[in-house]
Amino acid sequence: MSETEEAGAGTAGIVRRRLTEARWVLMAAAVAIVALGYAGGLSIAWIALAIAFVVLVAALARRKTARRVRAEADAAASLGFEGLSAQALAEAVPDPMIVFDPHGIVVTRNEAARTAFGKLDAGTLLNLRFRTPEFQDLLAALLAGGEGPLSCEYVERVPIERWFRIAGTSVGESSGLFVLVFKDQSEIRRIDRMRADFIANASHELRTPLASVAGFIDTLRGPARNDPKAREQFLQIMQNQTARMARLIDDLLSLSRLEMKSYAPASGTIDVRPLVEGVIDALRHLAADNGVDIVKDIPSGPVEVRGNGDELTQVFENLLENAIKYGQSGGRVEVSVLPAEPGTGPRVSFTDHGPGIAEEHLPRVTERFYRVDVETSRSQKGTGLGLAIVKHILTRHNARLTIKSKIGEGATFTVNFPTN
Repeated sequence: MSETEEAGAGTAGIVRRRLTEARWVLMAAAVAIVALGYAGGLSIAWIALAIAFVVLVAALARRKTARRVRAEADAAASLGFEGLSAQALAEAVPDPMIVFDPHGIVVTRNEAARTAFGKLDAGTLLNLRFRTPEFQDLLAALLAGGEGPLSCEYVERVPIERWFRIAGTSVGESSGLFVLVFKDQSEIRRIDRMRADFIANASHELRTPLASVAGFIDTLRGPARNDPKAREQFLQIMQNQTARMARLIDDLLSLSRLEMKSYAPASGTIDVRPLVEGVIDALRHLAADNGVDIVKDIPSGPVEVRGNGDELTQVFENLLENAIKYGQSGGRVEVSVLPAEPGTGPRVSFTDHGPGIAEEHLPRVTERFYRVDVETSRSQKGTGLGLAIVKHILTRHNARLTIKSKIGEGATFTVNFPTN
Protein backbone atom coordinates (compact mmCIF):
# COMPACT_ATOMS: atom_id res chain seq x y z
CA MET A 1 0.00 0.00 0.00
CA SER A 2 1.38 3.43 -0.98
CA GLU A 3 1.49 6.50 1.28
CA THR A 4 -1.53 7.95 -0.55
CA GLU A 5 -3.51 4.77 -0.01
CA GLU A 6 -2.53 4.73 3.69
CA ALA A 7 -3.74 8.32 4.08
CA GLY A 8 -7.14 7.39 2.66
CA ALA A 9 -7.58 4.27 4.78
CA GLY A 10 -9.03 4.24 8.33
CA THR A 11 -6.75 4.12 11.39
CA ALA A 12 -8.14 0.78 12.47
CA GLY A 13 -7.58 -0.70 9.03
CA ILE A 14 -3.99 0.53 8.93
CA VAL A 15 -3.23 -0.90 12.40
CA ARG A 16 -4.87 -4.21 11.51
CA ARG A 17 -2.91 -4.47 8.24
CA ARG A 18 0.42 -3.68 9.93
CA LEU A 19 -0.18 -6.22 12.70
CA THR A 20 -1.17 -8.83 10.13
CA GLU A 21 2.02 -8.27 8.11
CA ALA A 22 4.12 -8.57 11.31
CA ARG A 23 2.20 -11.45 12.89
CA TRP A 24 5.03 -14.01 12.68
CA VAL A 25 7.58 -11.58 14.05
CA LEU A 26 5.19 -10.67 16.89
CA MET A 27 4.60 -14.31 17.77
CA ALA A 28 8.35 -14.99 17.88
CA ALA A 29 8.92 -11.87 20.00
CA ALA A 30 6.14 -12.86 22.43
CA VAL A 31 7.60 -16.34 22.91
CA ALA A 32 11.07 -14.85 23.48
CA ILE A 33 9.73 -12.31 26.03
CA VAL A 34 7.85 -14.98 27.97
CA ALA A 35 10.88 -17.27 28.07
CA LEU A 36 13.23 -14.50 29.15
CA GLY A 37 10.71 -13.19 31.69
CA TYR A 38 10.32 -16.52 33.47
CA ALA A 39 14.07 -17.09 33.34
CA GLY A 40 14.67 -13.66 34.88
CA GLY A 41 11.96 -14.01 37.52
CA LEU A 42 9.74 -11.19 36.12
CA SER A 43 6.13 -11.04 37.07
CA ILE A 44 3.33 -11.74 34.61
CA ALA A 45 2.42 -8.05 34.62
CA TRP A 46 5.87 -7.03 33.42
CA ILE A 47 5.84 -9.72 30.76
CA ALA A 48 2.41 -8.58 29.51
CA LEU A 49 3.61 -4.96 29.46
CA ALA A 50 6.65 -5.90 27.36
CA ILE A 51 4.48 -7.79 24.87
CA ALA A 52 2.07 -4.86 24.64
CA PHE A 53 4.92 -2.48 23.97
CA VAL A 54 6.20 -4.65 21.10
CA VAL A 55 2.69 -4.83 19.59
CA LEU A 56 2.34 -1.05 19.88
CA VAL A 57 5.63 -0.44 18.07
CA ALA A 58 4.59 -2.83 15.30
CA ALA A 59 1.24 -1.07 14.90
CA LEU A 60 2.71 2.44 14.71
CA ALA A 61 5.90 1.82 12.70
CA ARG A 62 5.80 2.37 8.96
CA ARG A 63 7.14 -0.61 6.94
CA LYS A 64 8.14 -0.82 3.33
CA THR A 65 6.23 -3.52 1.50
CA ALA A 66 7.89 -5.60 -1.23
CA ARG A 67 5.85 -3.70 -3.82
CA ARG A 68 7.04 -0.38 -2.46
CA VAL A 69 10.67 -1.53 -2.40
CA ARG A 70 10.40 -2.62 -6.06
CA ALA A 71 8.75 0.67 -7.03
CA GLU A 72 11.50 2.72 -5.39
CA ALA A 73 14.20 0.58 -7.08
CA ASP A 74 12.54 1.08 -10.48
CA ALA A 75 12.35 4.82 -9.89
CA ALA A 76 16.05 4.97 -8.96
CA ALA A 77 17.02 2.95 -12.02
CA SER A 78 14.91 5.19 -14.24
CA LEU A 79 16.57 8.31 -12.87
CA GLY A 80 20.04 6.78 -13.41
CA PHE A 81 19.26 5.79 -17.00
CA GLU A 82 17.76 9.14 -17.87
CA GLY A 83 20.88 10.79 -16.52
CA LEU A 84 23.04 9.18 -19.21
CA SER A 85 23.77 11.13 -22.37
CA ALA A 86 23.10 9.73 -25.84
CA GLN A 87 26.83 9.84 -26.57
CA ALA A 88 27.62 7.81 -23.44
CA LEU A 89 25.11 5.16 -24.49
CA ALA A 90 26.57 5.10 -28.01
CA GLU A 91 30.10 4.65 -26.68
CA ALA A 92 28.93 1.62 -24.67
CA VAL A 93 28.09 -0.22 -27.92
CA PRO A 94 31.14 -2.28 -29.05
CA ASP A 95 30.15 -2.26 -32.74
CA PRO A 96 30.36 0.83 -34.98
CA MET A 97 27.16 2.85 -34.53
CA ILE A 98 25.94 5.97 -36.31
CA VAL A 99 22.93 8.14 -35.42
CA PHE A 100 21.53 10.37 -38.17
CA ASP A 101 18.59 12.66 -38.83
CA PRO A 102 15.76 12.52 -41.44
CA HIS A 103 18.04 14.19 -44.00
CA GLY A 104 20.67 11.43 -43.75
CA ILE A 105 23.08 13.70 -41.86
CA VAL A 106 25.24 12.27 -39.09
CA VAL A 107 24.22 13.48 -35.62
CA THR A 108 26.68 11.40 -33.60
CA ARG A 109 28.80 8.24 -33.81
CA ASN A 110 30.74 6.18 -31.33
CA GLU A 111 34.46 5.50 -31.03
CA ALA A 112 34.11 2.14 -32.81
CA ALA A 113 32.66 3.94 -35.86
CA ARG A 114 35.51 6.47 -35.85
CA THR A 115 38.04 3.62 -35.69
CA ALA A 116 36.35 1.66 -38.48
CA PHE A 117 35.55 4.46 -40.92
CA GLY A 118 37.96 7.26 -40.05
CA LYS A 119 36.73 10.85 -40.07
CA LEU A 120 32.95 10.80 -39.74
CA ASP A 121 32.06 14.08 -38.08
CA ALA A 122 28.60 15.35 -37.23
CA GLY A 123 27.10 16.95 -40.33
CA THR A 124 28.49 14.35 -42.76
CA LEU A 125 26.06 13.15 -45.42
CA LEU A 126 25.85 9.36 -45.21
CA ASN A 127 25.03 8.87 -48.89
CA LEU A 128 28.30 10.57 -49.79
CA ARG A 129 30.39 8.49 -47.38
CA PHE A 130 28.88 5.05 -48.09
CA ARG A 131 28.26 4.80 -51.81
CA THR A 132 27.39 1.16 -52.43
CA PRO A 133 23.94 0.52 -53.98
CA GLU A 134 22.98 -1.76 -51.08
CA PHE A 135 23.66 0.97 -48.52
CA GLN A 136 21.88 3.62 -50.59
CA ASP A 137 18.79 1.39 -50.80
CA LEU A 138 18.85 0.77 -47.04
CA LEU A 139 19.19 4.49 -46.29
CA ALA A 140 16.34 5.37 -48.67
CA ALA A 141 14.08 2.71 -47.12
CA LEU A 142 14.76 4.00 -43.58
CA LEU A 143 14.14 7.63 -44.49
CA ALA A 144 10.95 6.61 -46.31
CA GLY A 145 9.60 5.21 -43.05
CA GLY A 146 10.36 1.51 -43.53
CA GLU A 147 8.89 -0.55 -40.71
CA GLY A 148 11.08 -2.59 -38.37
CA PRO A 149 14.82 -3.10 -38.49
CA LEU A 150 16.21 -3.14 -42.03
CA SER A 151 19.56 -4.66 -42.96
CA CYS A 152 22.02 -5.08 -45.81
CA GLU A 153 25.56 -6.27 -46.55
CA TYR A 154 28.31 -3.67 -46.90
CA VAL A 155 31.95 -4.15 -47.88
CA GLU A 156 34.87 -1.75 -47.45
CA ARG A 157 37.65 -2.37 -49.99
CA VAL A 158 40.23 0.16 -48.73
CA PRO A 159 42.65 -0.07 -46.96
CA ILE A 160 41.73 -3.75 -46.48
CA GLU A 161 38.65 -5.72 -47.39
CA ARG A 162 36.11 -5.75 -44.55
CA TRP A 163 32.56 -7.09 -44.60
CA PHE A 164 29.79 -5.62 -42.44
CA ARG A 165 26.19 -6.53 -41.76
CA ILE A 166 24.31 -3.25 -41.26
CA ALA A 167 21.11 -3.08 -39.22
CA GLY A 168 19.11 0.17 -39.30
CA THR A 169 16.03 1.35 -37.43
CA SER A 170 14.36 4.47 -36.10
CA VAL A 171 15.06 5.79 -32.60
CA GLY A 172 11.82 5.95 -30.63
CA GLU A 173 8.52 7.04 -32.12
CA SER A 174 8.86 10.80 -32.51
CA SER A 175 12.57 11.59 -32.17
CA GLY A 176 13.07 11.88 -35.93
CA LEU A 177 16.41 10.09 -35.58
CA PHE A 178 17.69 6.81 -37.00
CA VAL A 179 20.51 4.50 -36.02
CA LEU A 180 22.81 2.19 -37.98
CA VAL A 181 24.81 -0.58 -36.31
CA PHE A 182 27.65 -2.22 -38.28
CA LYS A 183 28.45 -5.84 -37.35
CA ASP A 184 31.88 -6.88 -38.63
CA GLN A 185 31.57 -10.14 -40.60
CA SER A 186 35.13 -10.14 -41.99
CA GLU A 187 36.41 -13.04 -39.88
CA ILE A 188 33.34 -15.15 -40.61
CA ARG A 189 33.73 -14.46 -44.34
CA ARG A 190 37.42 -15.33 -44.20
CA ILE A 191 36.72 -18.62 -42.44
CA ASP A 192 33.94 -19.50 -44.88
CA ARG A 193 36.19 -18.73 -47.85
CA MET A 194 39.03 -20.74 -46.32
CA ARG A 195 36.68 -23.66 -45.69
CA ALA A 196 35.40 -23.55 -49.27
CA ASP A 197 38.94 -23.38 -50.66
CA PHE A 198 39.99 -26.23 -48.41
CA ILE A 199 37.12 -28.47 -49.57
CA ALA A 200 37.81 -27.61 -53.21
CA ASN A 201 41.54 -28.32 -52.87
CA ALA A 202 41.00 -31.53 -50.90
CA SER A 203 38.47 -32.75 -53.48
CA HIS A 204 40.90 -31.97 -56.29
CA GLU A 205 43.81 -33.69 -54.58
CA LEU A 206 41.75 -36.83 -53.98
CA ARG A 207 40.12 -36.80 -57.41
CA THR A 208 43.45 -36.92 -59.29
CA PRO A 209 44.74 -40.24 -57.90
CA LEU A 210 41.20 -41.64 -57.89
CA ALA A 211 40.81 -40.89 -61.59
CA SER A 212 44.22 -42.49 -62.23
CA VAL A 213 43.23 -45.67 -60.40
CA ALA A 214 39.87 -45.82 -62.20
CA GLY A 215 41.61 -45.41 -65.59
CA PHE A 216 44.09 -48.22 -64.93
CA ILE A 217 41.28 -50.50 -63.76
CA ASP A 218 39.51 -49.96 -67.09
CA THR A 219 42.78 -50.65 -68.93
CA LEU A 220 43.40 -53.87 -66.98
CA ARG A 221 39.90 -55.06 -67.79
CA GLY A 222 40.35 -54.27 -71.47
CA PRO A 223 43.54 -53.95 -73.57
CA ALA A 224 45.94 -55.10 -70.83
CA ARG A 225 43.85 -58.05 -69.69
CA ASN A 226 46.34 -60.59 -71.05
CA ASP A 227 49.55 -58.53 -70.78
CA PRO A 228 51.43 -59.60 -67.59
CA LYS A 229 54.12 -56.91 -67.96
CA ALA A 230 51.62 -54.06 -68.38
CA ARG A 231 49.46 -55.47 -65.59
CA GLU A 232 52.37 -55.45 -63.13
CA GLN A 233 53.30 -51.91 -64.09
CA PHE A 234 49.74 -50.62 -63.76
CA LEU A 235 49.23 -52.36 -60.42
CA GLN A 236 52.37 -50.68 -59.06
CA ILE A 237 51.10 -47.27 -60.19
CA MET A 238 47.71 -47.98 -58.62
CA GLN A 239 49.40 -48.93 -55.37
CA ASN A 240 51.37 -45.68 -55.37
CA GLN A 241 48.21 -43.66 -55.99
CA THR A 242 46.23 -45.36 -53.23
CA ALA A 243 49.16 -44.83 -50.85
CA ARG A 244 49.11 -41.14 -51.77
CA MET A 245 45.39 -40.95 -51.00
CA ALA A 246 46.00 -42.66 -47.65
CA ARG A 247 48.74 -40.13 -46.78
CA LEU A 248 46.47 -37.28 -47.77
CA ILE A 249 43.62 -38.56 -45.60
CA ASP A 250 46.00 -39.04 -42.65
CA ASP A 251 47.26 -35.47 -43.02
CA LEU A 252 43.71 -34.14 -43.30
CA LEU A 253 42.75 -35.93 -40.08
CA SER A 254 45.85 -34.62 -38.31
CA LEU A 255 45.09 -31.08 -39.43
CA SER A 256 41.47 -31.40 -38.37
CA ARG A 257 42.46 -32.57 -34.89
CA LEU A 258 44.89 -29.69 -34.53
CA GLU A 259 42.37 -27.09 -35.68
CA MET A 260 39.81 -28.30 -33.13
CA LYS A 261 42.19 -27.12 -30.40
CA SER A 262 44.40 -24.58 -32.12
CA TYR A 263 45.99 -23.40 -28.88
CA ALA A 264 46.49 -25.94 -26.10
CA PRO A 265 49.74 -25.11 -24.28
CA ALA A 266 51.58 -28.11 -22.87
CA SER A 267 52.35 -28.18 -19.16
CA GLY A 268 55.39 -30.48 -19.28
CA THR A 269 59.03 -29.68 -20.04
CA ILE A 270 60.99 -31.85 -22.47
CA ASP A 271 64.51 -31.99 -23.89
CA VAL A 272 64.39 -31.51 -27.68
CA ARG A 273 67.81 -33.08 -28.29
CA PRO A 274 66.68 -36.74 -28.14
CA LEU A 275 63.66 -35.85 -30.29
CA VAL A 276 65.88 -34.41 -33.03
CA GLU A 277 68.35 -37.29 -32.72
CA GLY A 278 65.52 -39.81 -33.08
CA VAL A 279 64.16 -38.06 -36.18
CA ILE A 280 67.62 -38.02 -37.79
CA ASP A 281 68.07 -41.75 -37.14
CA ALA A 282 64.60 -42.53 -38.51
CA LEU A 283 65.20 -40.63 -41.77
CA ARG A 284 68.78 -41.69 -42.50
CA HIS A 285 67.55 -44.32 -44.95
CA LEU A 286 65.53 -41.66 -46.84
CA ALA A 287 68.60 -39.41 -46.93
CA ALA A 288 70.74 -42.29 -48.25
CA ASP A 289 68.18 -43.08 -50.96
CA ASN A 290 68.30 -39.44 -52.08
CA GLY A 291 72.10 -39.16 -51.86
CA VAL A 292 71.99 -36.66 -49.00
CA ASP A 293 74.32 -36.47 -46.00
CA ILE A 294 72.85 -35.25 -42.70
CA VAL A 295 75.23 -33.04 -40.72
CA LYS A 296 74.12 -32.34 -37.17
CA ASP A 297 75.20 -29.72 -34.64
CA ILE A 298 73.62 -30.67 -31.31
CA PRO A 299 74.97 -29.53 -27.92
CA SER A 300 75.82 -32.00 -25.19
CA GLY A 301 73.73 -30.30 -22.50
CA PRO A 302 69.93 -30.41 -22.31
CA VAL A 303 67.84 -27.98 -24.36
CA GLU A 304 64.49 -27.86 -22.61
CA VAL A 305 61.22 -26.44 -23.92
CA ARG A 306 57.60 -26.69 -22.82
CA GLY A 307 55.75 -28.94 -25.22
CA ASN A 308 54.35 -32.25 -26.36
CA GLY A 309 57.02 -34.72 -27.48
CA ASP A 310 54.89 -36.52 -30.09
CA GLU A 311 53.75 -33.30 -31.75
CA LEU A 312 57.23 -31.79 -31.83
CA THR A 313 58.59 -35.05 -33.30
CA GLN A 314 56.01 -34.63 -36.10
CA VAL A 315 57.27 -31.07 -36.68
CA PHE A 316 60.92 -32.14 -36.91
CA GLU A 317 60.06 -35.10 -39.17
CA ASN A 318 58.19 -32.87 -41.61
CA LEU A 319 60.95 -30.27 -41.77
CA LEU A 320 63.80 -32.78 -42.13
CA GLU A 321 61.92 -34.84 -44.72
CA ASN A 322 61.23 -31.70 -46.77
CA ALA A 323 64.90 -30.67 -46.55
CA ILE A 324 65.99 -34.12 -47.79
CA LYS A 325 63.46 -34.36 -50.63
CA TYR A 326 63.50 -30.83 -51.99
CA GLY A 327 67.15 -30.02 -51.24
CA GLN A 328 68.66 -33.28 -52.47
CA SER A 329 70.52 -31.54 -55.30
CA GLY A 330 72.71 -29.88 -52.66
CA GLY A 331 73.77 -33.25 -51.27
CA ARG A 332 73.80 -32.04 -47.66
CA VAL A 333 71.32 -31.13 -44.96
CA GLU A 334 72.41 -29.42 -41.74
CA VAL A 335 70.43 -29.85 -38.50
CA SER A 336 71.23 -27.50 -35.62
CA VAL A 337 69.89 -27.30 -32.08
CA LEU A 338 70.65 -23.96 -30.43
CA PRO A 339 70.17 -23.41 -26.67
CA ALA A 340 68.36 -20.37 -25.33
CA GLU A 341 70.26 -17.09 -25.32
CA PRO A 342 69.49 -13.77 -23.60
CA GLY A 343 66.32 -12.47 -25.25
CA THR A 344 65.68 -15.58 -27.34
CA GLY A 345 64.43 -19.08 -26.68
CA PRO A 346 65.82 -22.39 -27.98
CA ARG A 347 65.91 -22.90 -31.75
CA VAL A 348 66.02 -25.91 -34.06
CA SER A 349 67.14 -25.27 -37.67
CA PHE A 350 67.05 -27.38 -40.84
CA THR A 351 69.18 -26.10 -43.73
CA ASP A 352 69.40 -27.59 -47.21
CA HIS A 353 71.55 -26.52 -50.16
CA GLY A 354 69.04 -27.17 -52.91
CA PRO A 355 67.46 -24.83 -55.45
CA GLY A 356 65.91 -22.57 -52.81
CA ILE A 357 62.54 -20.82 -52.75
CA ALA A 358 61.71 -17.57 -54.51
CA GLU A 359 60.94 -14.68 -52.17
CA GLU A 360 57.35 -14.27 -53.37
CA HIS A 361 56.53 -17.83 -52.29
CA LEU A 362 57.88 -17.58 -48.72
CA PRO A 363 54.78 -16.02 -47.07
CA ARG A 364 52.54 -18.75 -48.52
CA VAL A 365 54.45 -22.00 -48.17
CA THR A 366 52.64 -22.84 -44.89
CA GLU A 367 49.21 -22.58 -46.55
CA ARG A 368 47.30 -25.79 -47.07
CA PHE A 369 47.93 -27.36 -50.50
CA TYR A 370 50.22 -24.52 -51.55
CA ARG A 371 53.13 -25.79 -53.64
CA VAL A 372 56.07 -23.88 -55.07
CA ASP A 373 56.52 -26.56 -57.75
CA VAL A 374 53.49 -28.82 -58.21
CA GLU A 375 55.21 -31.50 -60.28
CA THR A 376 58.22 -31.76 -57.96
CA SER A 377 55.96 -31.95 -54.92
CA ARG A 378 53.89 -34.77 -56.38
CA SER A 379 56.93 -36.68 -57.56
CA GLN A 380 58.21 -36.52 -53.97
CA LYS A 381 54.87 -37.90 -52.71
CA GLY A 382 53.98 -34.68 -50.92
CA THR A 383 50.40 -33.91 -49.85
CA GLY A 384 50.77 -30.13 -49.60
CA LEU A 385 49.75 -30.22 -45.92
CA GLY A 386 53.03 -30.86 -44.12
CA LEU A 387 53.98 -27.25 -43.41
CA ALA A 388 50.38 -26.36 -42.53
CA ILE A 389 50.51 -29.08 -39.85
CA VAL A 390 53.87 -27.73 -38.65
CA LYS A 391 52.42 -24.23 -38.34
CA HIS A 392 49.40 -25.41 -36.33
CA ILE A 393 51.52 -27.48 -33.93
CA LEU A 394 53.91 -24.61 -33.32
CA THR A 395 50.99 -22.28 -32.66
CA ARG A 396 49.84 -24.69 -29.94
CA HIS A 397 53.34 -24.42 -28.43
CA ASN A 398 53.45 -20.62 -28.67
CA ALA A 399 56.39 -21.08 -31.05
CA ARG A 400 56.90 -19.82 -34.60
CA LEU A 401 58.49 -20.93 -37.86
CA THR A 402 60.85 -18.63 -39.77
CA ILE A 403 62.00 -19.34 -43.34
CA LYS A 404 65.03 -17.86 -45.05
CA SER A 405 65.90 -18.72 -48.63
CA LYS A 406 67.45 -17.45 -51.84
CA ILE A 407 67.24 -18.95 -55.28
CA GLY A 408 70.21 -21.25 -55.84
CA GLU A 409 71.38 -21.07 -52.20
CA GLY A 410 68.99 -23.46 -50.45
CA ALA A 411 66.59 -22.77 -47.60
CA THR A 412 66.64 -22.69 -43.79
CA PHE A 413 63.57 -23.53 -41.72
CA THR A 414 63.93 -22.55 -38.06
CA VAL A 415 61.64 -23.43 -35.17
CA ASN A 416 61.80 -20.62 -32.59
CA PHE A 417 60.58 -21.58 -29.13
CA PRO A 418 59.53 -18.93 -26.61
CA THR A 419 61.76 -17.94 -23.72
CA ASN A 420 60.93 -19.85 -20.54
